[in-house]
Amino acid sequence: MPKYTGIIICAALLFAGCGKKTEEVKAAAAPEALTVKTGLTEARTVEKFLMVTGSLHPDEATTVSSEVAGRVKSIEVDFGQPVRRGQVVAQLDTTELSLQVERARSALAQAMARLGLEPGAAEDPESTAGMRQAKAQLEDARARFERSRKLVETGDISRERFEEAERGMQARQAGYDAMRDEMRTQLASLRALRAEVQLAEKRVKDATIVAPFDGAVSVKHVSPGQFIKENVPVLTIVKTSPLRLRVEIPESAVSDVRVGTELKFTTEAAPAQEFKAVVRELNPSLDARSRTLSAEARLSQADGRLKPGSFVQVRLITAKAAPVIAVPSDAVYTVAGLNKFFTIENGKAVERRITEVLGSNGWVEVPEGTVEAGAVVAVSNVPLLTDGAPVKAQGGRS
Repeated sequence: MPKYTGIIICAALLFAGCGKKTEEVKAAAAPEALTVKTGLTEARTVEKFLMVTGSLHPDEATTVSSEVAGRVKSIEVDFGQPVRRGQVVAQLDTTELSLQVERARSALAQAMARLGLEPGAAEDPESTAGMRQAKAQLEDARARFERSRKLVETGDISRERFEEAERGMQARQAGYDAMRDEMRTQLASLRALRAEVQLAEKRVKDATIVAPFDGAVSVKHVSPGQFIKENVPVLTIVKTSPLRLRVEIPESAVSDVRVGTELKFTTEAAPAQEFKAVVRELNPSLDARSRTLSAEARLSQADGRLKPGSFVQVRLITAKAAPVIAVPSDAVYTVAGLNKFFTIENGKAVERRITEVLGSNGWVEVPEGTVEAGAVVAVSNVPLLTDGAPVKAQGGRS
């Protein structure tokens, strides 16, 4: 009996020792809770916006050309120089054009002399020498006819003499009418010659090329001594104030843009500087291929750093006070392109992922439905946390 008792006692001691070691292993395997500082998510309002690309264009741009052919006598301005509206920018030689004016004036003077008109006289058929002569002959024939009519009634002349006077008056009337038609035709030719004179004078004026508006020369196409034909480009002039901002609006944001909408944009020409423009025109329809709406805005104020042709990034505001849930920026951790934060629930860290980091002033916006306002999030030791890890909150709720 004592022999079995000893065995039982040894077994009991052995089992007791094994149980103690098992508890020690379990205790060693359990991870130690990480102490973290916590913060709360908040319901905030933020300004919603889209970033779209655009470009700057001059208010006006034109290629000045010559309406007449000729040899370039002089170019009064050069590349990059400013010009004023009406300023002479180029001059063609006018020797041949001036001779054409004199020839047209001479032809006009000859035509007026043939009609018996003085320079500056009214272009009235009745005022021409031919019409005055035809009218005098008609009046003479009419007077003879009247005298013959009275004399034939008294029997002083024969009926044949009266009929002869009547036929003479009718012939003079027909001659008068024909002369009037002829004078009208010649006066029409006279007006054509007068138009030729005016056209020749205009060609002389067109040989002097002027700037159509205030601007600056962007391209000089010809040089003095060069012979050019009609409509050959001479200079390209651009008006850089006010600049136009052209931007393509995505279909999803079309309803957020209207005439009067303010756009904010940045450009590499002026880093860290934000500029403003106001929408003035909208395309009435979307582009069928890109599904975008073309909008054109005017810059609020001139800035010498901004040039036509510049590429810009436009900040298009879609909502000025959109409700969002935000977490403190210290709670967000980014690694290998992954953005995440941890909420503290029942003493454990719960991983939450977000696609991008949007926000400012120490807060980051999270997608709708990720968490609710008032949720506890870790704001320290975030890189050391893993999903489900036990934590010990400090200075906050757990």
